[in-house]
Amino acid sequence: MKRLLILLAAASLIVLGAFGEHLLNSGTPGQAAAAKARTTVNTSVETASYAPSTSASISAAAIDSATEHAYAVASQSVVYVSNVGVGTGSGVIYDTQGDIVTNEHVVQGASTLKVTLANGQTYSATLVGTDAADDLAVIRIHASGLTPATFAGNGTFHVAQTVLAIGSPLGLKNSVTSGLISGLGRVEQEPNGAYLPNAIQTSAPINPGNSGGALVTLNGVVVGMPTLEQTASSNGTSAQAIGFAVPSTRITAIANQIIASGKVQHTGRAYMGITPTDSTDQQTPSFGFGGGFGGGNTPTVNGAVVSQISANGPAAQAGVQQGDTITSAGGQTISNAQDLLTILAQKKPGDTLTLQLNRNGSTLTVHVHLGELPA
Repeated sequence: MKRLLILLAAASLIVLGAFGEHLLNSGTPGQAAAAKARTTVNTSVETASYAPSTSASISAAAIDSATEHAYAVASQSVVYVSNVGVGTGSGVIYDTQGDIVTNEHVVQGASTLKVTLANGQTYSATLVGTDAADDLAVIRIHASGLTPATFAGNGTFHVAQTVLAIGSPLGLKNSVTSGLISGLGRVEQEPNGAYLPNAIQTSAPINPGNSGGALVTLNGVVVGMPTLEQTASSNGTSAQAIGFAVPSTRITAIANQIIASGKVQHTGRAYMGITPTDSTDQQTPSFGFGGGFGGGNTPTVNGAVVSQISANGPAAQAGVQQGDTITSAGGQTISNAQDLLTILAQKKPGDTLTLQLNRNGSTLTVHVHLGELPA
């Protein structure tokens, strides 16, 4: 019996070894090298009496080399942006004509803009145009020999992929941090009210000054623009390594329009024509009788309350009224305003969105033909 168990264990090791070798040989060379490094390190941990193998050292060096190469390539296209008298941030060289993309909040309220290239040369910049809804802007310098960044296409980056955030956090030029793509398709609202659809979530640390910079893969291609870092949840719990970036496809779509005409002609984003707030924010004190004033809060229905509505917007045309509470959209339960924004971000102009409303205790169903968010 003991001999049989030993034989089975040996057979299992052979099968696992063959399977592991298959994994190492699949995928791209970089993925294979990374997988091999992880396998070797794990083996050395499990059998601590063995010294690190040569292959582990080679794999670690290869990973370092890939990271260094990505930074060397991409950092030539990342610039330091000084909104003189207001603050600083980062930008990414978009073309050889001197156009640079950055966040709108980096250049907001600017009277004087300065751009410092990776080689240390500084130039005056002019504002070409902004898009507050997407927190994007284009500025321009007059310089030669510029190195435009390469922007990734749709579907070319994935969750768990290694990325680098390059920029100037706290004014520290040409800084780089690393992490992963933690999630895709996130919808996040910024303090200025703008919300980012299809944002990239990353664990690469993002600090003030990183805004407008580049989030790049290990091949040096820009997949996004670091824009926002979440430091706490809605209930006040602290958070770490949760940052968000505008995706590359959105950057190029907006930048091309601004460069061509100085403004955004078509946002390509669905528009309902309302401003939603959480129903819990709409509670009002009730005034009881017999016990004097007091009596708690009026009962509320969970959902997104229509706090403002555009008179001729799609929602108004469908019969939605100010004060309605949206409890369902597209068959999905709405608990708060964020839920509604998330669903809306996944829609396109021309789509029809079915809403369930609570109006003074009555349930109504309306069909909203979505328009396009005004530029």
